[in-house]
Amino acid sequence: MTNQNLWWKHGVVYQIYPRSFMDSNADGIGDLEGIISKLDYLQDLGIDAIWLSPIYPSPDADFGYDVADYRDIDPKFGTLESFNRFQEEAHKRNIKVIMDLVLNHSSVEHNWFVEARQSKDNPYRDYYIWADGKNGKAPNNWGAIFGGSAWKWDEQAQQYYLHMFYEGQPDLNWRNPTLYQEMMDIFRFWCDRGVDGFRLDVFNLYYKDKDLRDNPRRFPPTPPFGRIYDWQDHKYDFDQPEMLPALEDIRKILDSYSDRYAIGETYPEVADTAATYAAPGRLHAAFNFTFLHSAWKATDFVKTIHYWEAPAHADIQPTYVLGNHDVPRPATRYAKGEEDARMKVAAVMLLTLRGTPYIYYGDEIGQRDIPVRRRKDIQDPIGKRYFPFMVGRDGCRAPMQWDASPNAGFAKANVKPWLPVHKDHLERNVETQLADPNSLLNQYKTLIKLRKDNPALNAGNLSLFDLNTSDILAFTRTTPEQTTFVCLNFSNKSHQINLPEDMQASTLLYSTHKNIQTQLDSTTYQLQANEAIILRK
Repeated sequence: MTNQNLWWKHGVVYQIYPRSFMDSNADGIGDLEGIISKLDYLQDLGIDAIWLSPIYPSPDADFGYDVADYRDIDPKFGTLESFNRFQEEAHKRNIKVIMDLVLNHSSVEHNWFVEARQSKDNPYRDYYIWADGKNGKAPNNWGAIFGGSAWKWDEQAQQYYLHMFYEGQPDLNWRNPTLYQEMMDIFRFWCDRGVDGFRLDVFNLYYKDKDLRDNPRRFPPTPPFGRIYDWQDHKYDFDQPEMLPALEDIRKILDSYSDRYAIGETYPEVADTAATYAAPGRLHAAFNFTFLHSAWKATDFVKTIHYWEAPAHADIQPTYVLGNHDVPRPATRYAKGEEDARMKVAAVMLLTLRGTPYIYYGDEIGQRDIPVRRRKDIQDPIGKRYFPFMVGRDGCRAPMQWDASPNAGFAKANVKPWLPVHKDHLERNVETQLADPNSLLNQYKTLIKLRKDNPALNAGNLSLFDLNTSDILAFTRTTPEQTTFVCLNFSNKSHQINLPEDMQASTLLYSTHKNIQTQLDSTTYQLQANEAIILRK
């Protein structure tokens, strides 16, 4: 298979948060059988791969990102047999399967940690990072990403253990050679079962400084300012040099199978660092989450694209993401009122940039976050801890809105979903939008098909185009046989734009506002408020 045809290089990936996609057994929680029942919908949408958030056994201290067994499926989602059936049905529809691997830390309920706590000479003790305190305090000054110290005193073990996230997520010790082989074998286990790829959760934290030195102080701090973590330069707990040979070992394993893929989540994401991790022989790609924090301004998006398309990174496969399970949905951040004009512009941008686009479930219909107003209603541990200053991530994890029936078709009417359904599901749902040719959902379907059908949109080089206005993002995608010009208006006013010379007398391939397949004879185009267009020559 040539590099130009690799599914991960030019395909579209759809992220499913399994708890919230489709409930098949009336327990209020989504599951694998529910996902199987909706594969025809995903095939019709046109996606190439599904990324599943974690489905391993877990006590859910962080809803699956605290793994109790890396080689099984949590019963609330199904069994290994139902996972096999899900894969088979997905593959029948030419949809690849990407699993979320959470290998920086496990659950405190993982058998490794249960054993590790027993004694200092237990063979599993060194699977985790333990240390004695200093002067009655924690071993060093490291802060946890979810707040407080990154160290927890364990009365049974009579030492501190490291947890860069929750107390229920002890960090694994990748320096231990036996644990290291366990990690490599986990990749082999799932590859042997036919999994097509892996999303590596916070992989750049796998290694910590072997001497556990204090991090330097940071001035000024990074937002949100209230954590120990925010006031530190993460010199010794992130991005250690041992990470590179580990990635090369992982890549060797993946390359020993046919057409496998790995994308990593760096935290925080930095283009230079991502380029290092995604260099040849390492990861296939590293996530770019910058759009998740961008304002609705063309200049913000232009800055991000420049940053990730810099010459030094030109050979690295970029990714673009508008939403995921950790941040408010794009429609919540950007949309005004109940209209989807901005969301259509955002969809054009996501699906025409160079690289691999990731779509978070429900964003294709413009789902909004559910409101979170009372602490007692919160499920997410972050929200429980920091309410009312932070309400957590429940808002973006609400059930998929399939139709206007009770529970939005996610679960039977007599079932209480694990999170409430947004009240706007009566109007905003898949069934309603499928019937409306101008809906956001049908725009997504059209754009994905255009991306597949036009070489310039799925494989072309990208060049940003300056139209001398801060309201518009414009760029060309070019292959030897085709050139496309994408122009997006992020403002509420109309702009007359001068078309690039090589795009004059081109075809209007797509518009969020107008009939398509129109031949343009003019050297200018009147771009309407919140309009996005694609021209083809």
